Amino acid sequence: MNRSVTAGLRDEVLHANQAIPQARLATLTWGNVSGIDRDAGVYVIKPSGVSYDDLTAEQLVVVDLEDGRVVDGYLRPSVDSETHRRLYLAFGDVGGITHTHSPAAVAFAQAKRDIPVLGTTHADAFNGPIRCTRDLTEAECATDYEYNTGQVIVETFDSVGDDPAEVPGALVANHGPFVWGKDAGASLKNAIICEAVAQMAIQTLALNPHADAPPYLLERHYRRKHGPDAYYGNPQAGQGAQR
Repeated sequence: MNRSVTAGLRDEVLHANQAIPQARLATLTWGNVSGIDRDAGVYVIKPSGVSYDDLTAEQLVVVDLEDGRVVDGYLRPSVDSETHRRLYLAFGDVGGITHTHSPAAVAFAQAKRDIPVLGTTHADAFNGPIRCTRDLTEAECATDYEYNTGQVIVETFDSVGDDPAEVPGALVANHGPFVWGKDAGASLKNAIICEAVAQMAIQTLALNPHADAPPYLLERHYRRKHGPDAYYGNPQAGQGAQR
């Protein structure tokens, strides 16, 4: 199997990582994006601790999907690499993953609360609440911590029956959001949405702790953008504005 990756994938992952601070999703280097080449059996991820301003395509690290070995690169991968790897192994349609410590989403993670669906903005991208995992056990933190971080996300989806294609993200308790998409850029976009709807939820619940929304309205908004009957946008002309 050819383990080399295209310059296009490197550039995509580079640009997505560089956009994290521009989107105000991370302080210092508290975030990372990866993208996968499933044919080659590898993913490309940000190196650990390198600032977004200094990051280059050549510094990105190529990691073997099967066993987590670095197969190309001279720097250590993000410390969250094993979490990305576990999610890629579990969710076969995922093409990119973004992890950040964006404040509103982290607030929900630290409160150990799901981000509830309170309106159509959330429903446009996530067909259900963005769920928070259980706590990791002491044993799970002591050994294979990052891999187990991914495992509790997988376990959460299995336990509630959510479709990771329709709810492309989760919160790890006391940690923060891991969000995914069809590629690295899409995962970043979903991370931006995750943070925005978390901010909206905090403000909404402050005004009305019992706020909710009709399920049929939420389903309508999700289905008009996703699935075989979607009618949002003009692909032939580019997406342009978001409404």
